[in-house]
Amino acid sequence: MYSDSGADFITTNTFGANRFKLEDSGYSVEEVITAGVKLAKASAPDRHVALDLGPTGKLLKPMGEMTFDQAYDVFKEQVVAGAKAGADLVIIETMSDLLEAKVALLAAKENSDLPVFVTMTFQENGRTLSGSPAEV
Repeated sequence: MYSDSGADFITTNTFGANRFKLEDSGYSVEEVITAGVKLAKASAPDRHVALDLGPTGKLLKPMGEMTFDQAYDVFKEQVVAGAKAGADLVIIETMSDLLEAKVALLAAKENSDLPVFVTMTFQENGRTLSGSPAEV
């Protein structure tokens, strides 16, 4: 276990726990995120638990059909559930679209008092999968 190796933070197993990916699962976002936070806390009670959020799996306009407001609502739902369940911080990870990362960060900051970390993924050419350079 990571905590046995000295990790101070444990992430929840909620990377894909959004309404789109859970649509046909029979579980709500709140149920999955609450379970993820509770399990992480139980497995390492003396460590900080990071609510782990990944990309929605949908493209934002103009590349896709999802609007800014729709994406915001998806991330807000996750953040509110995580904060309510007792997460200590939020990690938004492996984002490949700068706009989606910004939406997720905004939703986290506006709907919780938790610290937030954001990570991106880049291609070998230094651009995100959606074509944004790191400098933007």
